[in-house]
Formats: sequence, structure tokens, C-alpha cells
Amino acid sequence: MLRTNVKLNEELGNKLYFSVSDLAQVLQITRESAKVLASRYRKNRVFMRLKKDFYVLSSNWRKYTIEQYLQIANVLQVPSYISFMTALNYYEITTQVQRNFFESAAQKRTVSYNIDGTVFAYYKLKKDYYFDFTRLNNIFISTKEKAFIDAIYLFSFGKYRLDIDSLDMTRLENRAIKSIIKTYPEKTKRIVRRLCNI
Repeated sequence: MLRTNVKLNEELGNKLYFSVSDLAQVLQITRESAKVLASRYRKNRVFMRLKKDFYVLSSNWRKYTIEQYLQIANVLQVPSYISFMTALNYYEITTQVQRNFFESAAQKRTVSYNIDGTVFAYYKLKKDYYFDFTRLNNIFISTKEKAFIDAIYLFSFGKYRLDIDSLDMTRLENRAIKSIIKTYPEKTKRIVRRLCNI
């Protein structure tokens, strides 16, 4: 067991996350045996389960950087992109710091996952509003203006709590905001116009 643990640490220690197939390959065992082993290691807290067939080493979990947690957020629900206050915090638009809480826009469903005290929250957006994100430092993340509008959109329908006073509105580009809000409901547009003076 000790030899196995050392081998796993050597082979998987610098992976952000790994699959059951990765485990099978490292230990040169069948996928079914790897599934059984992963389940056992999860119970013994050697592994932490992210989602079906995806794990991280428990010893790595608390050492991750913000960027690594954001990459994991992208993997937990696909497709998704980092948005809302998490993205606004990333871009330093808000003074509100969210500890162990990461928010994303998603196409499939609104759901949250609590992994050892770290929460990954996903808010479903209509397909029409699922746009204006980019890949930055290996993370799918909204532009700062889209993160703001995503938050205002859900806030305008009472589906999101937003600390408006924490936002530095001077760091958002009104031209980009005007372009993004064209297709949004009037209720959302009214709040955006009032906050941005446009």
C-alpha cells in the first residue's frame, strides 16, 4: 500500500485532477480495479472525488491557487465559464472577497457542489445569454463587463444576491456594456442603465 501511495504521489501529484483511466494506467491495472481502488482511497481520504471518475489527491487540495480552483470549476460542469462576483473579483472590480466560493455560468442546470468546504456554484443561463467569454490563463472566464451583466441579469429577477456598493464601476467599459445588453430583458437593462449612467 505504501509503495502504491508513493507511486501515485510521484505520477499524479502534479496533475490538477485525474481520471480512473489515469489511475489504471499509472498502476497498470484494469479500469474496473482502478474504480474499486479509487473508491477505497476516497473513503480513506487519500483521494477526493470531484465528479464521476474524476479525483484529486487530498494532499494537494488545500495547496491549489485560485487559478487552479477556477480550472476545476470549468471541469465540474461542461460547458461553463467563470462569471458573476468570482470573475469580478478576479478582475479586481469588486472589494468583496469570496473565500472558497466560485461561481460560473452554465448551460445545463443551476447546481452547486461542495467539495470539502469549497463550493462551486453554477447558474444556468439561456443559450442567448451564454456568450462573451474567453480562455485566459487556461480558464474559461467571462469578460469583466459580461460578468457584471450576468450578475445584474439574475439579480434583476431576484435570483442572485449582489453587493452593488462593492463594485468599482469606473473599471467597466460602457461601450462594451451597451453592446452586450442589447438582447437582455428591459428589467435588466433598466438596472444596468441606472448603475452605468448610460
